[in-house]
Amino acid sequence: MNDVFVRYSTELPYKVHGMVIMDENGDYNVYINARLSCVEQKKAVKHEMGHIRSGDFDNGIPVEIAEKRAKRK
Repeated sequence: MNDVFVRYSTELPYKVHGMVIMDENGDYNVYINARLSCVEQKKAVKHEMGHIRSGDFDNGIPVEIAEKRAKRK
């Protein structure tokens, strides 16, 4: 529970750098766009981990606000 699994996918649209999905066990599945450069993939992992650390899945705020907050960090 509350483990983090990072996965790389070629199925994400190019403009989607990454996303997080919480599964039924309470674990976080971070999906990173495998078509990005290594540098961009690292930035995407850092960004998505920021959402997890900030508790964006538990605080009930809209995704638009969570993204604005994450981009300021």
